[in-house]
Order: sequence, then C-alpha cells, then structure tokens
Amino acid sequence: MSYVKPVVGMVTFGEVNTPFERLQIKHDEAVKDLNTLNIELIDAGIVIDDPAYETADAAIARLKGREFSSLIVCVAGWVPTHAVIRVTDAFRCLPMVLWGLCGWMENGRLVTTADQAGTTAIRPALEAMGYRFRYVYSVIGKEPPLKKIDSYVRAANAAARLRHARIGSMGYRDMLLYGTQFEGNSMRGQLGVEVEPFEMLEMVQNIEQLDEADIERLVGEMEKEWTYQLPCDREVLVKGAKYALALAKKIRERGYDAITLIDVDGMKKLMGYPPAIVFMLLEKLCGVMTTPENDVMGNVTQLMLSYLTGQNIHYMEYYEFFEDSMLIGTPDYVPASAIQGDITMLPTAFGLLSASLLNVSKVKDGYVTCARLFYQNGRYYMHLYTAEARQPMAWQEFGWTDPIPQLCSLQVFPDSCTVEAFAQHVSCQHVLLAYGDHMDEIEQLCALLNIEVIK
Repeated sequence: MSYVKPVVGMVTFGEVNTPFERLQIKHDEAVKDLNTLNIELIDAGIVIDDPAYETADAAIARLKGREFSSLIVCVAGWVPTHAVIRVTDAFRCLPMVLWGLCGWMENGRLVTTADQAGTTAIRPALEAMGYRFRYVYSVIGKEPPLKKIDSYVRAANAAARLRHARIGSMGYRDMLLYGTQFEGNSMRGQLGVEVEPFEMLEMVQNIEQLDEADIERLVGEMEKEWTYQLPCDREVLVKGAKYALALAKKIRERGYDAITLIDVDGMKKLMGYPPAIVFMLLEKLCGVMTTPENDVMGNVTQLMLSYLTGQNIHYMEYYEFFEDSMLIGTPDYVPASAIQGDITMLPTAFGLLSASLLNVSKVKDGYVTCARLFYQNGRYYMHLYTAEARQPMAWQEFGWTDPIPQLCSLQVFPDSCTVEAFAQHVSCQHVLLAYGDHMDEIEQLCALLNIEVIK
C-alpha cells in the first residue's frame, strides 16, 4: 500500500501592531520548514486582529472548498484569541496543531514578538471549546518541532482515511475465537471502518467465471518468482491461483482495503486447502493487507499502521516467551514486502492436511513497532510496544512432516517494556508489525479516535 500524503491547511496569526514585514518573515520560515515534510500544504496566509476580520475571512475563503485533514494554527506573535477563533471555528471538526513560533537573537539580545503569550492564551480556549489539537512550540536556537507536527498531521490523515476504509471478512469467527471478533456499531461509528462479511460460496461461484489464460499467467508467475525447496505439484499452484483470482474479483468489486479469510474452519476444513498461497497472491494482485482466521481487529490495526507509515503491515503469532524476548512467527505466510531475500516455498503437510505449500522465507529484521487493537467492556484499547527484531534461534513447530520447516519468524526484544509487563497486557495471539519507531504517531491517532493506549 503506497503512502498517501496528508493534505494540511495552515494559517499564521499575528497582532495588528506587529510590523507586518516581521510576521511575513516568520510565516515564510515556517512554510519553508513545513515543506520539508512529506505533506501537501495549503497556505491561507497571515491573519491579524483587524476590527472587521478582513484578514480572517480572507483566510477562511482560501481554505473553504479545499479538502484537508488537519489545520496548523501557526502563532507568530501575540494575537487576541478572538481573531484565531474566528478562523478555527470554520474548521472545528478537524484536528489542529497549535504551533507557537519563537523569537531570535540580535546583537547579543533576545528579541521576541511574544509568540507564547499568544499560544498560552489560545491553548486553554481551544481545550475548553472541545477542539482536538496538539500544542507544540519552537525554542530559540533549537530545531523546530517538525517531528511532532509530522506525527500529528499523519495521525489526522490516517483517521480521515479510516472513515472510508472497508474490510472484507469471508466467514466469521474462525475456530470460535474471541479476540478476533468485532463490534459493528462502534467499529463504524467511532473508528469509521465498514466491515462486510461474505460467504465462502461467493469465492467458489467466482471460480466458474475465471479466464483460463489468467489462471495460467498467475501460475507461471508463481513458478518464476518463487523459490521451491522441493518439487511442487502444479495442481497446488493452480488451485491457489483460482482461489486468489476469485477473491480478487470480490475485493475489486467491493473496494476492500483489507481482507481476512476463515482459515481452519473454512479453507482447511471445507476446501482441504491451506490459504497461505492465497494470502500472498491477494497482496500481489490487489495490494490489500491480509490476516487469517477472521481477524477483523487485526485488519483494522493493519490499516491504522499502514495509513501512518505507507508500509504493508504483516501479522505474526506469539509462540514462546523468554526472559528478555518473545518468539513470534506465522504458521503459513508473510507478505512479499516483509521478506528478506527470495520468496521461499516448501511443499509439506501438517496434521490431516496432505497438500500444503508453506512460505518459509526469511523475514526482515530491524527495529519494529508492535501493535494490537482490541475491544473490551465497551472500549477500544491499543497494546503497543517497540522492540529490536532479530533472526530467531533454530526452532520448529511440532506436527509438521519431514522435512520439518522453520516457520517465518522473528525474535523480538522489547525496549519500551519488560517481557513480564508485556505479558500482563497482551491482548491476542496475533500481533501486527511496522518497521521503525512509530509510537508517537500511533498514540496521536489513538487520541484522535478515543482509543486508550496500553504500553
């Protein structure tokens, strides 16, 4: 999934008695700084507290009719609060950044336009009026708070995108699991995500409409692009291509951003086919994120992290806890975007399944943010931690036939909490991973969506 730049509005404020040339200098420097971020900036210019609100109304007119997900209220000096509210009230439904600029040094003396006099008057007013905002300020001689601004506007952009997100769930509540369920009204009302369950029968019916040339083309790509540790029965690839193409038709028709399939009680039990290949192909064909086992909450976590980072977020499961780390892995697949080196497949069997093609690729390591959204007693929570992800020790899951595979896996060493503290808050067997440290932007997004963060 490609990153979508946040579109951000900006208004700069100053007092009518401050020389306009100085306000212009400070405005231009702020715009220059903001343009170093990966955003699209809509600059509404400078507003002063003129009695007729001419500059305020002109700024509103420049922003009206434009679509943006957040507004930067840039304070370049003291300004009576009413002039600011005149503008912000027109966009009060949007998250805002209240940014106080700062003075400068001249001939060994600090010179100020009283920026923080302005922000300290505005901040409590915005809070009392129920605005959603983040307050940041510049400090003389220091870098501007661009990282905090960037985290917040990305969070606002992600919150806006969630309101248009749609998840497809083939079946519901695989294995009668509890933690993968969702509550539909709050999911749509609070988070904005629409979840559409559909039956496995639709996938089966769509197979009848497939073009044989499309099936052969996709099988040929699998044969060419994947590395096989043992010879693979071509019929296994053909069947996977059919299921994936049939589901891709549904995804495109309904515009799904993520999808989850009934796995153990559906694909494996009823179709006799583990869906690892299907998940991998859906990423390739449609660019959607995927989770197994009707894990809708995992899908929502994926979308949240992806909208913030532009990454294709992948899931893993907890297998073992150690004193300073946890072993996480998947019993089937990871998307190509999470693979280090070749996409490596192993024909093998597990339990009663005689035909299985397992992804045993090496997973990318590095610094990761691990997250899991869950719903409990009428509230949403986000369990969150950062960790160093390393290649795991040699290990195996009991039950696979020879040659016993080492599953796609990582050993994660948390640094934002201890393993013991993590274990007392872990909320599901599935965890979602984003590469890099994204704690701040995730926390900002959770604050916008009224989700409590647990660390």
